[in-house]
Amino acid sequence: MFRGKSGTSLRSQGTCAVILIGFMGAGKSSVGRALAETTGWTFEDLDERIERREGRTVPEIFRDSGEAAFRRAEHEALKEVLQGLRAGAERVVALGGGAFVQKRNAGLIEDREVPTVFLDAGADELWRRCRLQAEEQGIERPLLGSLEDFRELYEKRRPHYLKASVKQDTNGKTVEGIAAQIVQALRLDRRGGRQGEKQ
Repeated sequence: MFRGKSGTSLRSQGTCAVILIGFMGAGKSSVGRALAETTGWTFEDLDERIERREGRTVPEIFRDSGEAAFRRAEHEALKEVLQGLRAGAERVVALGGGAFVQKRNAGLIEDREVPTVFLDAGADELWRRCRLQAEEQGIERPLLGSLEDFRELYEKRRPHYLKASVKQDTNGKTVEGIAAQIVQALRLDRRGGRQGEKQ
């Protein structure tokens, strides 16, 4: 069984959540929704919570207020999510690509002892996915201007991602297959809870 740092099960501590981390294009939202459907939990994208709190999009926050302001809003949104878990909410949470890199965010998650899953793929594959998605949605993403810069940022962030509870490779796998492997790795029941524990 996956256990927190204190050695007690996360379920017995009243926590029933998984946090997905990784670089852009890793599939956090897609896998998160599939995992939520499998477990019967609620899916939440942290960036969407930030946008609701701020009344503007993430790109608008960056453009109008700068990254520091966005990181403050991100931290407050994460605290709200984790407070909800303390109250018994069951969540699959997808973090933005830079959220887990921030030490105070990683510290909050570690203190709450919520398992984190790093969705990994090579930089070239992530670049391909992001370019395809941008073309399909007709949007421009600043980080897609240069493959070299994209790869450099990925390599800079990857050591932080590797601190996750579980590393899940996503290359050549379906969203449903990835979700199933996470269920197995964390020993989650398919409709909530953890295998072998009373609901």
